[in-house]
Amino acid sequence: LDFRRFGGTLYHRTAFAGATTGQQLLYALDEQVRHYEVQGLVEKMEAHEYLGAVLNDDGRCVGAVIHNLRSGEIKAEKGDAVILATGGPGLVYGRSTNSMVCTGTAVTSAYLQGAKYGNGEFIQIHPSAIPGRDKLRLMSESARGEGGRVWVPKKAGDSRKPKEIPEAERFYFLEERYPLFGNLVPRDVGAREIYDICVNDKLGVNGEMKVYLDLTHHTREFLDHRLGGILEIYEKFTGVDPREEPMEIFPAVHYSMGGIWTDYTRTDEGLIDHESPQNQMTSITGLYAAGEADYQYHGGNRLGANSLLSCIYTGLMMSPGVLNYVNNVPEAAEDVPETVYTASVKKWQESYSNIKSMNGTENPYALHREMAEEMISNVLIVRENEKLKSTLDKIDEFEARWKNIKCVDTTDWSNPVPSFINQLWNMIQLSKIITKGALLRDEFRGSHYKPEFDLNQPGDFRPETYLEFEKQKESGKINEEAFAPEHLAYMKRFSENNIKWLKTTIATYKDGGPDISYEPVDTSLIAPRPRKYD
Repeated sequence: LDFRRFGGTLYHRTAFAGATTGQQLLYALDEQVRHYEVQGLVEKMEAHEYLGAVLNDDGRCVGAVIHNLRSGEIKAEKGDAVILATGGPGLVYGRSTNSMVCTGTAVTSAYLQGAKYGNGEFIQIHPSAIPGRDKLRLMSESARGEGGRVWVPKKAGDSRKPKEIPEAERFYFLEERYPLFGNLVPRDVGAREIYDICVNDKLGVNGEMKVYLDLTHHTREFLDHRLGGILEIYEKFTGVDPREEPMEIFPAVHYSMGGIWTDYTRTDEGLIDHESPQNQMTSITGLYAAGEADYQYHGGNRLGANSLLSCIYTGLMMSPGVLNYVNNVPEAAEDVPETVYTASVKKWQESYSNIKSMNGTENPYALHREMAEEMISNVLIVRENEKLKSTLDKIDEFEARWKNIKCVDTTDWSNPVPSFINQLWNMIQLSKIITKGALLRDEFRGSHYKPEFDLNQPGDFRPETYLEFEKQKESGKINEEAFAPEHLAYMKRFSENNIKWLKTTIATYKDGGPDISYEPVDTSLIAPRPRKYD
């Protein structure tokens, strides 16, 4: 095994497989699924979409309603437990690094059925993606982990080719501003700095919204061995060989720290009881969520590669608890009255029939593009309350316009239009969660950046100072003279802000929109302290 650094760390802590670690994990998982499929232990239903949970009279999940995307058939699958592992909501923003099927529809459907949604406003923006009009293709952080350098010409509007620009005329802004972490600052920091360079300093490459990610100081052999996967992608979609020319990149929506709320059970030592059926269960009994679909593990930000870790961990950790749950359900799904399933199927059949009969004037795809542009413009890297308020009003307009959509294709076989119209409804609801949560959270935490609420950390402040401050505070007496006045004032602001905002945002569906409340964050194992990267 070999290890490399990813964003936000100083240690080579991440095992990897070239630049395609996630892809290799998928290959391994797919092999295991096929192995169990051959044995008759798993039935894989490709080209099917989850529509919603089947709930019995007690509100317990006893199965799922699914849609055959080829035939158009809608049917119910019985199950003592249902697990959502449906990824993130990238398509809410239109262009992202996510798969084009990542609409957030499954978790939003659960939310509309009564499940709580946690920390929706925390959306991670990855610093390095290929700019594009349709999809933003990720240039993995592994490129910077292997020494990739981010820079722009020092002269605004410099039209020379990158290799013609001498070193002295290049601005390696991450290395200069964050000498300790350099190009591997956390993703929110890197994305904000690139945004600042392009938008405020007007130093983007050729005056455009992009910067250089340069690997040309490495040999071709080294790059092909360590990063071949992503370099082939870059060359395929741009026609430029990144071994010879610096890549042109810009930040992109990448990951949602928020997701459907899930539970856990603590041991007396404060760790997770791996046998508990509550682990990863949503607020709907019997409905579970894992991976990016749930909110549990990353708080307001995420370190590079921790998404893979959380996916592996949730899958392993929740399994014993799910088995305990299904072995002790008060009524097995097979014993639930058939009318419960037929009623759920009928509801969705009527919903899709209504969608197919929509004969308004709105194009659903054009409406989606409008919504996505609104989210990208105002609910992305830099957030301002006036713009967030405006976006919430616009989302209400989009919702009203959705009801005036025209369904241009009403056939059953392989017809994606009704499905997309349903997904768009869910994306509108999810955009409300994200935007309202962002509007109400008046602070700067992790990926959620509101400049007017920046605590303005002094340049010479060190996080260790805060640990001493907290130690004295716990003793009941703070020797204020032991701290520099500006440091003391900052630490008081930091402490007061945590009292107010160190909370999980909870969205519940009420009166046609998200009702926002807050839950305390358990910090018994590790208390929060200020971040410092320079």
